[in-house]
Amino acid sequence: MGQTEVLHRAAQSALSAFSGPVGGYDLNPGTSIKRNGDFHRIYARGKSAVSPCVVIYCRKNRLGTNRFGFTVSKKLGKAVLRNRIRRRLREIVRLNGERTEQGYDLILVARGRAAEADYHRLEADVLSCLERLRLMKKDVKT
Repeated sequence: MGQTEVLHRAAQSALSAFSGPVGGYDLNPGTSIKRNGDFHRIYARGKSAVSPCVVIYCRKNRLGTNRFGFTVSKKLGKAVLRNRIRRRLREIVRLNGERTEQGYDLILVARGRAAEADYHRLEADVLSCLERLRLMKKDVKT
């Protein structure tokens, strides 16, 4: 057995240990909004809440689970910065998704201040928007 094969098997076993959501909400491909028509429908007919770093649009769906979409404009910066913001938003949703009411399509749109905001500021803005939309569960303890 060669060294590359040993490393490959070690990597596979390490990845299999983390196959599910570890300490958070599962953001698998079925929970994401991808189609342009879905985005436009939610923008046009959904409710919204605004904060300095993020805007959240939401609309009820018939799936019984939440779906998420993330929008980060090119106005905010180059790809590295946009991807960092997107990763932070996804992580905020992953860690706080179980605390939200189920059965909604949610779109998180990063605003200009998100580029300079740290993770905790971004998380506070997302959670305050969710509370204003009345999407936070009341009976779940943090």
